[in-house]
Amino acid sequence: MKGEPIYIADYNYPLPDERIAKYPLAERDQSKLLVYKRVRGLEGERMKGEVSEDHFFNVGNYIVPESLMVYNNTRVIQARLEFHKRRVSADGNAMQGVGARIEVFCLEPLAPHDYQLSLGSTTGCTWKCMVGNAKKWHDEGLEFRVERLGVTLRVYKESQIGNTYAVRFEWDGENVSFAEILDAVGELPIPPYLNRKTEESDLRTYQTVYSRIKGSVAAPTAGLHFTERVLADIRSRGIETEEVTLHVGAGTFLPVKTADANEHTMHAEIIAVPREAIKHIQRKLGKIVAVGTTSMRTLESLYFIGCQLAQRQDLTEIHVDQFEPYEKEYTLTTAEALQAILDYLDKTGQQTLHAATQIMIKPGYTFRVVDQLITNFHQPQSTLLLLVSAFVGGDWQTIYDYALSHDFRFLSYGDSSILTR
Repeated sequence: MKGEPIYIADYNYPLPDERIAKYPLAERDQSKLLVYKRVRGLEGERMKGEVSEDHFFNVGNYIVPESLMVYNNTRVIQARLEFHKRRVSADGNAMQGVGARIEVFCLEPLAPHDYQLSLGSTTGCTWKCMVGNAKKWHDEGLEFRVERLGVTLRVYKESQIGNTYAVRFEWDGENVSFAEILDAVGELPIPPYLNRKTEESDLRTYQTVYSRIKGSVAAPTAGLHFTERVLADIRSRGIETEEVTLHVGAGTFLPVKTADANEHTMHAEIIAVPREAIKHIQRKLGKIVAVGTTSMRTLESLYFIGCQLAQRQDLTEIHVDQFEPYEKEYTLTTAEALQAILDYLDKTGQQTLHAATQIMIKPGYTFRVVDQLITNFHQPQSTLLLLVSAFVGGDWQTIYDYALSHDFRFLSYGDSSILTR
């Protein structure tokens, strides 16, 4: 059920190129922090927001005491590979020089389907990939000698999947994993709106300090502001922390091209949440802080996963559809939904919930888990801006007008905000 139209043109704002941060600050936690809190006016008046600013190293001052802060521990992989076809003469002999340039951008594993199994494979794997110059790549395989590892990588384009392809990777040599191959010859895919090539510094600055589970093709950028010093300060205040995993896909950069945002197709992403984290979240309901929109999407998806499992404990694949939150009236409390997940994990002997989510958080959404959100400033007319608008009750322009008029830096390497419902 899509509901009333959401005209994406209503979520536009002027974003000059000079306001897009092309590089991060030298010190992560020195970025500016916009502080927003919704307050109730006189009876009958709509909720409105108060805005102030600080620096990110003081973010602990604005987190509700005794909260649980949840962050995404995914790590960006060097997912972009570049090959050149060998030029071949009419008699089949290789010629000097190189042929067409082929770019392969790994999006998600197909076989093995599990990220860790695929990245850890030492024999071969198949990934869904975007392929640049695909028309120049026919049935022949591409070869690349990875001198650093002493192996030869062979790449084969298999079936087409929409505007992507199943691409098979094989290599010789023992005890060399696909993750090691990507680290050796892949390029870290920084956001396209930076309009520059990946640089050596990005290998460090485009990862959060707590990233550890490889699989994303984009960073959960709200976390880029954290340092060990900030995390220590937060924990010293009695604020607890927990990790979840959502591997960020390239779809996070897809613009909304439809006039009605409801016609936009959300991309699916894989999430993993440990059993103990779910118990921790259940204990702390009412004081949950999400670091970034990826953590938000993961946490809010848990409610609908719990509702599914409360009805059927024999699900083999767990998936939250785009419009599932809007399809019916839900009667379970959040605590009950989380308990249904815990019961399912106990019944199946699993320590971690694995699922996929396509959830679309848009104006009109009812939040069930998250109370505060730490997030960067997002692109105009994006699904992430719709999420922010939903969280602050439609008052997103108050936040973005302030940020634009007070020299805040925008997008992935830009400044941050903490929003309180």
